[in-house]
Amino acid sequence: MQLIEIEKALLPTPWGNFFIFGFEEKKNGKNHIALVYGDIKKSTPILSRVHSECLTGDAFFSLRCDCGKQLEIALERISQEGSGVLIYHRQEGRNIGLLNKIKAYALQDKGLDTVEANQKLGFSADERDFSLCADIFSILNIKKIRLLTNNPFKVKMLSNAGINIVERVPIIVKKNSKNAHYLKTKADKMGHLLSE
Repeated sequence: MQLIEIEKALLPTPWGNFFIFGFEEKKNGKNHIALVYGDIKKSTPILSRVHSECLTGDAFFSLRCDCGKQLEIALERISQEGSGVLIYHRQEGRNIGLLNKIKAYALQDKGLDTVEANQKLGFSADERDFSLCADIFSILNIKKIRLLTNNPFKVKMLSNAGINIVERVPIIVKKNSKNAHYLKTKADKMGHLLSE
C-alpha cells in the first residue's frame, strides 16, 4: 500500500453532502483525495470517477480542455445515483506538473497538439500512475466499480492495478471552438472514446 488515510470530513457541495477523505503518499508526502457520496458499503458496483487534477480547467474554467465540465458532470451523476466516489488524482497535466503544463500550452499556441507538446518537453503523452487510485479504492473497501471515463487506457491501468471495473460509463462533454482540436487529439492519438 503506497498511501495512508489521514482524515475525513463533511464537504457540502451544490450536488449534496459528500465526505472528503485525505490520503498521503508514504514515500513523498504528496496528497490525493476522494469524495464519497452516500452508502458505498453495498455489494453492487459503485459509480466512480478517477479525475486527474487540472487546475486550469477545474478552478479557472479553461475552455482549452473538457476537465472542469467532466468534474461537474461526474459529481452530478454520482449524486443522482445516490452513492459513488470521485478520486481527485493529484497528477496535474497528465503528471508533468503545472508549470510544464503551461509550457505545453505555450507550445500548443504555436501549433503543436497536446501530445506533441508533451513530447517536445521530454515527456510521454501520458505520465500518470493510476496505482495510487487502486490503493484508494482498496482503503475505501470498494471491490467493483462502474467507471465514469472516456479513456480506455485508464480502464486498462486500473484493471491491471487490481480494480474490478464491470462497466465503462461515458462522460461526454460538448466541444467548443477552443477545445475542438484538443478533443480530436485525445480521440485520434490517445484512443479516447468521445461519443455515446
